[in-house]
This record gives sequence, C-alpha cells and structure tokens, in this order.
Amino acid sequence: MKSFPTHRKDEMVLYRRTFHQNPELKYEEKETASFAKKHLESLGFIVEEGIAETGLVALFDSGKPGKTILVRADMDALPIHEENVHPYKSKNEGKMHACGHDGHTSILLALASDLKKEFSSFVPKGRVLLCFQPAEEGGSGADRMIESGILERYSVDSVFALHVWNHIDLGKVGVVNGTMMASVDEFKITVEGTSGHGAMPQHTVDPILVGSHLVTALQTLVSRNVDPLEPCVVTVGSFHSGNAFNVIPENAVLHGTVRTYSKSVYDMIPERMKQLVEQVGSGFGAKIRLDYKRIDKPTINDPVMADVVRKAAKSVLGENCLTEENTRTMGGEDFSAFLMQKPGCYFFIGSRNEKKGFVHPHHSSFFDFDEDALPIGLAVMKEVIHTYLQDFS
Repeated sequence: MKSFPTHRKDEMVLYRRTFHQNPELKYEEKETASFAKKHLESLGFIVEEGIAETGLVALFDSGKPGKTILVRADMDALPIHEENVHPYKSKNEGKMHACGHDGHTSILLALASDLKKEFSSFVPKGRVLLCFQPAEEGGSGADRMIESGILERYSVDSVFALHVWNHIDLGKVGVVNGTMMASVDEFKITVEGTSGHGAMPQHTVDPILVGSHLVTALQTLVSRNVDPLEPCVVTVGSFHSGNAFNVIPENAVLHGTVRTYSKSVYDMIPERMKQLVEQVGSGFGAKIRLDYKRIDKPTINDPVMADVVRKAAKSVLGENCLTEENTRTMGGEDFSAFLMQKPGCYFFIGSRNEKKGFVHPHHSSFFDFDEDALPIGLAVMKEVIHTYLQDFS
C-alpha cells in the first residue's frame, strides 16, 4: 500500500476541530455556513447562500467545456451530549458532531482551496460544484436543496459524496454497486380503545393488548411479506400507554422505523403495514390510525460511477485499499435524494484506528475518528473529480 497522503492535513484538522467545538443542529448551521462562505469568498468564489435555509454552493469552472460534477458535504451535528474529554470537545451543551460531518465540511473547504490554487493538476476540463448541505440528520436537507433547483441551475451531470466511517480501518475505502444504505421511514400507530377498570376487562377494549399484538404482527412484514434475500427491518422503538396499575387506558401509541433496500420493498411496505394494523385493530374492536412518513430513500450507487471511485481510490492508496466489508448498512443517508436524480456514488473513507482508540460507532457520545482520514478523503475526492472529468467529458 502507498503511504497515506498528508496534503493540507493541518488546515483540515484546524477546521474540523473548530466545527467540532461549535456544533449546530439541522437548519441551525449558521456559523458553520458563515465560516464556509468566508473561506470560499477569500478564494474568489461566488457563493450562493441561503439554500434550504443554511445551505450554500459555489461553482468552479475550469474554462474548458466538459461535465459538471457536484461534490457534497453535510454540516449538521446531532442532539447528543459529548462524553469525550479531548481539548476540542463540544462547547454547546447537548450538541455534538457524533457522525463526522465536521470532517466532511473540512475536506470540502480544503478541496475549494486546491481548486483555486492547483486545479490544473486534477481538473482537466468541466466544472465542479461545491455543495455545503444542511440537515442530513433527519431533516431531508438534500431534498430541499434539490427542490431549490441547484441541479438544473448548475447543469449538474453527476454527484459524489464521501463519509468518514469508523467501521472501516484507516487506509481502506468502502464502495459498492447498487444499494449501499437503506431507506429511512418513520411510522406512528395510534390505537384507540375503550378505557375501564383493570379488574373488569370485559367492559373495555384494551389498547395495550392490541398494541402488543401489533408489535408481533409487524414482524411478519419482514418474515412473511418480504423475500428472505431482501434486507428489511421493522422496529418499534417506543410503546406508550397508560399511567395507573389498575386502569385499562384509552389509547396506546407505537413509534418506530422501517428500513428497506430495494425499490419493490420500499414501495410495498406502507400499504401492507396499513392493511395489517387495521386488520389487527378490527379483530379486537379498536380503532387504528397509522401515520407513515418517508424520510430518506435507499442510497443507490450507479455501478459506472462506483468504478470511478474504485479507480480513484486505487490510484491514491494502492490496489488493496478497496473493501465491501462493513460497507453496506441499514442506516440511512439523505444523499440518496441526489442519487435518485443523477448518476453518482456515495462512499466511505475508513477512519477506524484501534491503536489510537478511534473505535466508537457513529452517533455514540464517545464518537471520534482518526484525523489522518481527512487528507485521504481529500486526495481520493480530487482523484474522483479528475477521473470523472477526464473519462466522461
């Protein structure tokens, strides 16, 4: 394997730790966006800001005709209390960069610097659109940026994004053809029963009993409605009902998530769930209301664009850098919205380093990653840009 890149590492570490100390939640990324805007304008970029509230884009044009490639970084943090003790710990109580978005934004800022200062070495022709996106964490920021018209306004041909990934060792790049991450759906089931005395259940319709049957019945969506070779998860994450030991309550509320990979299962689940919960409710004489919300679509890579990433990664890190292990996940990602519109690829930059203690999973209150992943991410993305614009323009 080649030695790891170190280009602009100190710069990116400085950016990353600044963002890490000052995390902002979805659609609150005003200071992060302001920092990015100032950096971009100092380089001479014209910045379009206020997209999807706090998002911004900046276009680099090589001056030579060719394709336009969009590169995205997400900016938002999570509502998590950080339990790390490092010097760059979050200063904002109850907010934390627990997924690596601070690193993604830092890489894109360094990419902006290289676009202005050494573009001739990796941009043979065409254009690069830098996209700083808000609200990836459950806010559908990608959808809102797309709805603003940026893909049409900048004539985008392809889309790429990276994610530092603590499930893959430093120096490895995770990329797959087709579905890489699952859809994210949210459901809420309200069971309306008839309350009464716990000692006289015959005069009631017990919503706790109905809800309990629903928890079990919902699993048949996976075990008896979905092809066993198709990934699908149905999870009831909360079940609330009643507040007294001797009273059968009036209602119960179940709240959960569905994760799917294929379009056929993605399309089938909502209607099948509706039929199932209504029939269970009817069998017990209870009224059922299902609220089903789509959050993120499946993240589906174009195989040709995935090959662009593979070629780029091997050029930077050597022939043995690629992996598919711990790469597919039932987690969700709103970059899926971009991939539904344009061919592209979403890929992982390994950031796990057991020797240094960077082993905690994403969304953990102890999450942190090896910052040696930052220059690797920058180098790979630059090579992705070069490969795509050279081979497809």
